[in-house]
Amino acid sequence: MAGHSQFKNIMHRKGAQDAKKAKVFTKLIRELTTAAKMGQPDPATNPRLRAAIQAARAANMPKDTVDRAIKRGAGGDGQDNYEEVRYEGYGPGGVAVIVEALTDNRNRTAGEVRAAFSKNGGQLGETNSVSFMFDRVGLIVFPAGIANADKMMEAAIEAGAEDCQSGDEEHEVTCGQDDFAAVREALEKAVGEPKSARIVWRPKNVTPVSGDKVETLIKMLDTLEDSDDVQQVYANFEISEAELSKLAS
Repeated sequence: MAGHSQFKNIMHRKGAQDAKKAKVFTKLIRELTTAAKMGQPDPATNPRLRAAIQAARAANMPKDTVDRAIKRGAGGDGQDNYEEVRYEGYGPGGVAVIVEALTDNRNRTAGEVRAAFSKNGGQLGETNSVSFMFDRVGLIVFPAGIANADKMMEAAIEAGAEDCQSGDEEHEVTCGQDDFAAVREALEKAVGEPKSARIVWRPKNVTPVSGDKVETLIKMLDTLEDSDDVQQVYANFEISEAELSKLAS
């Protein structure tokens, strides 16, 4: 997942994950509540809720916090009416960016997203202005310790996945959007519960970014991620190790 994964790795290097734990929980609670409201409160019959619970566990969210969020959604609390919204545009260096949000105030969210783009040399576009540069695929992530690379690849192939990339910390399995549910269920039976499982935007091609645009781009993406309303940010950039070393210093 070029761009998206690389940004996550950059944020990890900068130690931003721990500092943003509260915001991560806020985003997860919104997803748990929305998933429970849109489907059944039972994760066994609600794939989206099951994926949200898995993500919450991976973030070490307390079980009682998870349960409260699900109960709010299942109870139809009028205060938790979140709407799914997608924004698209271009960042510094011509990088294509897709922003997915859950919001109870479209005007507020649109203003925050637009400001993040404009203040960092980007430009917010119309819906579908950049999504044609991405494919919709299933992404299922497992902790590295759940299986070795060979076993994980074998399980992914048997489950009908398109690819499996293994690293020091996790295995990333990708599959077709229509095959997502079947592949996830097959892998859960074969190796165990994933850290996360969702439909994502995968860039068809990447845009190299260098020089002063690297820091500006990361600042823009970080600002977007910092919004409570924003759930996911995808971008088709690629930054060299040399440029990342400059950023870290």
